[in-house]
Amino acid sequence: MNKVAAIVVTYNRKDKLGTVLDHVLAQTFAPEWVVVVDNASTDGTDELLASYRTDPRVIVQRLAENTGGAGGFAAGMSKAYELGADFLWIMDDDCYPNPDALEELVNGLGKAEQTLGHQMPFACSVVKWTDGGICEMNNPGTTWDWGRLLSLGQQAVLVSHCSFVSVLIPRWTVARFGLPLTDYFIWFDDMEYTLRVTKAAPGLQVLTSVVVHDLPANLGVNFGQINDKNVWKYEYGARNEASYRLHHESPFAFAGFAYRVLHGMAMGKVPKSLRLRIVKSLLRGVPFNPRPRFPRSVL
Repeated sequence: MNKVAAIVVTYNRKDKLGTVLDHVLAQTFAPEWVVVVDNASTDGTDELLASYRTDPRVIVQRLAENTGGAGGFAAGMSKAYELGADFLWIMDDDCYPNPDALEELVNGLGKAEQTLGHQMPFACSVVKWTDGGICEMNNPGTTWDWGRLLSLGQQAVLVSHCSFVSVLIPRWTVARFGLPLTDYFIWFDDMEYTLRVTKAAPGLQVLTSVVVHDLPANLGVNFGQINDKNVWKYEYGARNEASYRLHHESPFAFAGFAYRVLHGMAMGKVPKSLRLRIVKSLLRGVPFNPRPRFPRSVL
């Protein structure tokens, strides 16, 4: 019951995708399948992937249009579920896992579940940046009793949410909670999903499972850093998180998030024209409340 499908979502990043796939295919605990979701790339990614098709484990899904990270992960997870995978191991196309990253996730999750006496909805890796330090973009949120397993000698902590950079998701989680929200397109889709599934039980971060996230700069999400080039991403982030805070938490949570966004932009002296775009995105989050889809049954 340990058949793993690795899922890599890519869009116009052939310069890093090959390194990702080489790391995934060389794992000490080999995945049964490697599902590569190509979000309609235009940079020659299809030519790169052609060189991997000789490996029977590699399955390429080329989508007709770019559906964003959320749509790509939903498509890949649905495919892995239909293949009969017991676990889905998902990651970005610039994530380089250590050789034993998957093995440590599988073993760490099994040990934690045996100790706690219940199933856990996911296990994530420690995500480092290229300089060996922690990756600011990918820090999970810990629970109030985060050190429960650590105190028993296990190299793992309890978490309430994480990013989609090396996350192991058991099959039952997808069957019960469905797929990431494709309507989110990009940003906050991973937060929403892991918050959704931890309604069953806390997630797990396995401290011995390590990956490197090859981002251009080691920065977290900061609405004070909006500019003409990245504002489109922040628009999705503002709409998606506003929707989540309002519809899944409370109007007070929505108001608190809106205040943090506005305060961050003011402190960062973001141009007024860009601030207006973000305010409109916050307002779009009010009627926006998508529902999760589920994979087709393999039965």
